[in-house]
Amino acid sequence: MLRIPDVDEVMDYACSLGFDFTQTEAEVVQKAMAEQLIGLDQFYEMRIEEDRLPLRYLTRDSGYRPTEQEDPLNAFLCKCRIEGSGEGLLKGKTVALKDHVSVAGVPLSFGSHFMEGYVPDFDATIVTRLLDHGATITGKLNMNDFSNGGSTFGIGDYGRVLNPHMPDHVTGGSSTGSGAAVAGGYVDIAIGGDQGGSIRIPSAWCGVVGIKATFGLIPHTGVFGSEPSIDYVGPMARSVEDIAMTLECIAGADGYDPRQVRVPEIPSYSKLLEGGVKGLKIGILTEGFDIEGMQKEVRDAVLSAIDQLEEAGAIISKVSVPVHKSDAALAFSALSLAGAKYLYDTNFGGAFAKTYYPASLIATIGRFKQSHAYELPILMKQNLTLGHYLHKKYHGRLYAKAHNVRNPIIKEYDKAFSQVDLLVMPSVPTTAPPYRITQNAKDALEETLSAHAGPTDPVNIRGKNMRQFNFTGHPAISVPCGKAGGLPIGLQLVARHFDETNLLRAAYAVQQSVKYEYLPVTPKEIVTV
Repeated sequence: MLRIPDVDEVMDYACSLGFDFTQTEAEVVQKAMAEQLIGLDQFYEMRIEEDRLPLRYLTRDSGYRPTEQEDPLNAFLCKCRIEGSGEGLLKGKTVALKDHVSVAGVPLSFGSHFMEGYVPDFDATIVTRLLDHGATITGKLNMNDFSNGGSTFGIGDYGRVLNPHMPDHVTGGSSTGSGAAVAGGYVDIAIGGDQGGSIRIPSAWCGVVGIKATFGLIPHTGVFGSEPSIDYVGPMARSVEDIAMTLECIAGADGYDPRQVRVPEIPSYSKLLEGGVKGLKIGILTEGFDIEGMQKEVRDAVLSAIDQLEEAGAIISKVSVPVHKSDAALAFSALSLAGAKYLYDTNFGGAFAKTYYPASLIATIGRFKQSHAYELPILMKQNLTLGHYLHKKYHGRLYAKAHNVRNPIIKEYDKAFSQVDLLVMPSVPTTAPPYRITQNAKDALEETLSAHAGPTDPVNIRGKNMRQFNFTGHPAISVPCGKAGGLPIGLQLVARHFDETNLLRAAYAVQQSVKYEYLPVTPKEIVTV
């Protein structure tokens, strides 16, 4: 039974909201509240059917934390085994999930000790779809805590993930384990999350293929996220074919995710890869190469791959989208940081939309905030502090403006897409930088917050070609196109909204012409239980 607040508590609540009651007002308000609370508490306790996500494939274990011998890259937070239908496009494929994807009965950490003890009671839509199409889920993957930061420097609750190409270099994030597990051959396919490059950065730095599909194409239902309008989930793999098959299986409206507006019928992407690029118009994005600090080797490798596309029949030209260098990136940052407050206030569950609300997750985070908010990651604390400060100073106007400039910025990119079918640029301007070992707690903290990184440091330029497309919703894919000093280089292709077909065709053409050499595949028995 819910305890009714007394008059003094009512007055305290009012003060916390910035206003007050007279004694008489408080007494009347308390009485009215008591009547309303009785009814609301009855509803809360009422046994009534609630909407639930489908839960199939009940033979599963809760998993375990692997040993260093099993997981030398520290890519996995949990090893488990959930067999799918045994038939479909993904039959025989092993899949691991960034640990922000809900799997019933398997702990979800979001990469942070703050979440320890939470076990979802539902499967994300994409989990059900993967299993329906024959995949076997083999684990949950390490990640930057709360999907914050893509550099993977500094402090992390579960330790840093090693780059399989050079363990003393970073993987990129926030889907750190996803990039490493696929590149190292520990799993066929990984599901990552992209909140500003978090699929494509580790794909580039670990040398795998990773796609951020069109906004809304893949349902986000059951996936723990960030600001909803810039948050994506998607596959990472060692081939464009596996990306196409996975996308074909997990894309499409699920009836729950309010982001899925006017999602078209999903084509057989995997059967359309070999159409070639003859006649396809591909624009070299001028601003995508005009980045201070870009490595010459990266520029040269991407341009060489573009030359091979031209030899294959693509029509290559240069295009310019001036907003790429400033407006789009700034709008993304404003939205992400100002939105942190609203995300936290709703216990990461969102509000105001007709959708499925993960009640157990929302309630758990609410309790955890009350009991041990001090365990939130430092970068999350910084973002929340900044988000609340921005709200106080701009009264919500900054967040609103960031949303309201989206369509004009999209139109600037769409002008380019009236001339070409695809845009091409480096995924990340550099190869993976060496991990910087810190000498003390202050240095580690500064690395985590990138507090001392210069303007051309790989930490600060890693997302120069990334965040814009989270903001505009255009689909983007990173494909390996070479190496420099033994470290992978990624090429990024970007397409019109919902034109994943041409995006994948061109990515496949890059794969076929470059013939990038992947690391040897790790024997499957190492990653199964």
